[in-house]
Amino acid sequence: MRMKYRNELRFNITFWLVYFMYEWLANASVADEYRRYLINASAIVPVTFLASVFTVHILFKKFYLKNRKKAFWIGLIVSMTVFVLARRGFNYYYVYPLYYPDAQLTMPYLFLPKMIIEAVNIYLIVGLYSVFYLIQAWYEEQRLAQALIQQKTEAELQVLKSQVQPHFIFNTLNNIYSYAIRQNEKTPDLLHRLSSFLSYNLYESKSPSIALSKELEYINSYLELEKIRYGSRLDVSVNVFSPVDDFHISPLLLLPLVENCFKHGSAATPVEKCWIRVDISRNKDWLTVKIENSIGAAKGTGNGKNGIGLENVRRRLEIIYPSNYDFRCIPGKDSYLAILKVKNLLRTASA
Repeated sequence: MRMKYRNELRFNITFWLVYFMYEWLANASVADEYRRYLINASAIVPVTFLASVFTVHILFKKFYLKNRKKAFWIGLIVSMTVFVLARRGFNYYYVYPLYYPDAQLTMPYLFLPKMIIEAVNIYLIVGLYSVFYLIQAWYEEQRLAQALIQQKTEAELQVLKSQVQPHFIFNTLNNIYSYAIRQNEKTPDLLHRLSSFLSYNLYESKSPSIALSKELEYINSYLELEKIRYGSRLDVSVNVFSPVDDFHISPLLLLPLVENCFKHGSAATPVEKCWIRVDISRNKDWLTVKIENSIGAAKGTGNGKNGIGLENVRRRLEIIYPSNYDFRCIPGKDSYLAILKVKNLLRTASA
């Protein structure tokens, strides 16, 4: 709101200063009478300013826009009469005696042709002010609407990012507790990974983009923590085939894809051997991520296009990479494959 008022104040100062300089210097430079037209501008500009402000900010905003058309037209006619009489009075009682003394002898104060001229002189400026003001107000409304959309989008992104399964943390803590009871040597490493996992969720994930290497560290911590539950029956491989040090993506973009492997793949096959394979490759500014998992005998438990995790990914891609992504899911007989292609966020931001 402060910016709106600042912009409005800046517009008014600029508009009326330009008009004042026009009434003073433009006329004075022609007649070479700077004092006369300075006094003239000092009287005429305030009258026109009041007419404009009253017409736009009171009559138009408080009556016309609120569908009180009758009150608007009555107020407009009355205010026009008052402002025209004020300008006519200045010219008739100040300008005429000094510069046109014979004019008072040949025409009365309420001389209709002169009243019409005075009205045109005032309300041409009122009309011009109204047009510029409404254009400026429209742009300001567009700016505010865009800001609201951006805030809403950012809030939606934060909600989408925060949708890490709570039961995962609960299960992980229980598993680490059982390791600690047995004094397993892996306990400190698992606690460190869980700490890193939570830190990433709470802090680093709030950034608009993050280095892919950081995201992969986070994914590896997640995988190591999940391995506690599955032990030797789970085979996980993460393969990075190209240098990705300078590649940036949206934080937590890959996690729902990996979570989906456990939720509808490994967790759905409690007895069988299960596997997850993550392949990452890069071609210039484009990254390709292939995440495939086994389905086994219990396939059909929801691993598909409409899963919450995958819909989360789709929605975030639409927001962050509107025309810079490709996302496909390919169900097979014994496996499920998700293929994600995204453009480097640093390049996208600078394009």
